[in-house]
Amino acid sequence: MFDTILIANRGEIACRVMETAQAMGVRCVAVYSDADAAAKHVAMADHAVHIGGSAPADSYLRGDTIIQAALDTGAQAIHPGYGFLSENPDFVDAVAAAGLVFIGPSADAIRAMGLKDAAKALMIEADVPVVPGYHGRDQDDALLAAQADKIGYPVLIKAVAGGGGKGMRQVDAAAGFDAALQSARSEAKTAFGNTDVLVEKFVSQPRHIEVQVFGDGTRAVHLFERDCSLQRRHQKVIEEAPAPGMSKDMRAAMGAAAVKAAEAIGYKGAGTVEFIVDGSGGLRADGFFFMEMNTRLQVEHPVTEAITGVDLVEWQLRVAAGEDLPMAQEDLTINGHAFEARLYAEDVPKGFLPATGTLTHLAFDPDARADSGVRAGDTISPFYDPMIAKVIVHGPTRDVALARLRRALARCEVAGTVTNLAFLGALAAHDGFRAGDVDTGLIARDIDALTTPPAVLPRHMALAGMAALDLLEAGGETGFTLWTPLLRQVAMRHGEEEMTLKVAVDGPDRQMWQVGDTAVEALRVGGAWQIDGHAAAPVAVSGDRITVFDSYGMVFEQIDPLLRAAGAHGDGNLIEAPMPGLVRTMTAQVGQRVAKGDRLAVLEAMKMEHALLAARDGVVAEVLAVEGDQVEAGAALVRLEAQEEAVA
Repeated sequence: MFDTILIANRGEIACRVMETAQAMGVRCVAVYSDADAAAKHVAMADHAVHIGGSAPADSYLRGDTIIQAALDTGAQAIHPGYGFLSENPDFVDAVAAAGLVFIGPSADAIRAMGLKDAAKALMIEADVPVVPGYHGRDQDDALLAAQADKIGYPVLIKAVAGGGGKGMRQVDAAAGFDAALQSARSEAKTAFGNTDVLVEKFVSQPRHIEVQVFGDGTRAVHLFERDCSLQRRHQKVIEEAPAPGMSKDMRAAMGAAAVKAAEAIGYKGAGTVEFIVDGSGGLRADGFFFMEMNTRLQVEHPVTEAITGVDLVEWQLRVAAGEDLPMAQEDLTINGHAFEARLYAEDVPKGFLPATGTLTHLAFDPDARADSGVRAGDTISPFYDPMIAKVIVHGPTRDVALARLRRALARCEVAGTVTNLAFLGALAAHDGFRAGDVDTGLIARDIDALTTPPAVLPRHMALAGMAALDLLEAGGETGFTLWTPLLRQVAMRHGEEEMTLKVAVDGPDRQMWQVGDTAVEALRVGGAWQIDGHAAAPVAVSGDRITVFDSYGMVFEQIDPLLRAAGAHGDGNLIEAPMPGLVRTMTAQVGQRVAKGDRLAVLEAMKMEHALLAARDGVVAEVLAVEGDQVEAGAALVRLEAQEEAVA
């Protein structure tokens, strides 16, 4: 076994690898960028090395610097985590050339699966079923359009390199093919530096089911399947294992196909073979097709660990150190059911825009597993994926595990940034999902219901008011008088709604609140507050922001009446950056007449491109940024002429 390993990654995956490695007695070296100098993975490590600037290209993608850090610190091996350099075969070759061990597959195996078109040709040779489509090298626009016609609409255009939904577009009719092709190529070039695409038949009512495999370079085993069908824009949201409705015959067929795929390329280490499944007629042994192979550990690997009792990181270290596969196929069994929900800093009402912010409070359900790379006080950076945590639960049955997931999400407490927590809670309670009736289109079909914000009730407002006026603590500092209840008031804001709350403090154990037309009674019973008969939810206060941890978290702001400014919302003509990012494209030009919905600029942030559109018809008066500018959230990018200007 290795004495020291370097982890060439950050965040929750770096922390996850360290937990297992350090428990095995292995010393861990972390690497970090400028933005991550105080990060959790740096604090956990036995030693940490600074490798460059905040942008990934200046730090986590600098393979030569990372290899030198490993040599300088006495590491014998490098664990790549996932993302960054984990599937870069040139980096794997460089690691080997430096006399180090890469904890993962060979460079040849990564190259074999790195391009979707070549991988599918290889799978056809290995007798693994693939989706009908065009995977050729000729990338002529007219040829691709003709192939789409031949396959039959709807089709998917997919970048041959990379994954995560980037460079992927669904096309429902021939009229939209050319525009979708150009859009997919543009995004693929930005994300992967490769504009080549393939065209495939779009499977109706598709389910995304993947199989965890593990190889020693010669033989492989599978650790059963995960269902990753709950997706939004091809990004996984909640994963589970095993897949609901899976038959014994189909599990055997998919597992055998995944093992064939791994053994065909001499796979070593942990990998995932992803299949698209036609769920329109139920799960059938002849109804699944190879999509791609991820030659690394996956984000959702904990659900496989939960149902098998296997520590996949331990397996990675042991096999990379030259040991045999720890278990044979016949020794692997499924125990119960598991779910994983991905908790992100993102603004759901604004179309799931990635968000930043400093986490002023962070706590998880103690009965659930939470893999996280951040702590209270840490900042969600614009340079990296905005994941806060993966919340993982396990139970003897799917129903029990799902009930535990709902409870775990309800008990998450996050303050300091917006999150998708309420969205995850709505998904976990969705009737179709609860019944196991899932496919990749579920979220899109029910997006309005799933993103409806929880109702803010008078008791929530009163509780926020109690926190704002420091009336939650026991003792004599509540303003109690011997004569009459003390009357106080506080101005609060929730979203766009502002309200002045009034309270009569009737001793240390009773308060009467007036919230609009509603009276709310707060009583201290047995040392704990009850608000209108409901136990008071936990509360976090940071400056003038109060977060009430009910219904997945409600944020209130205490308004200082002396600082209120009337009409401070601008003239509505500015197009602003919704988050920090890089101006990738600026299409707006001074004097240009634009229509509502026209694309004016493209902002790249947190590994995604975001189109900024004209909110109304108008004329461009000023262009305030150029391509290549790094801008902060709220930065003015384009100004339209005021309506009266345009009329004049």
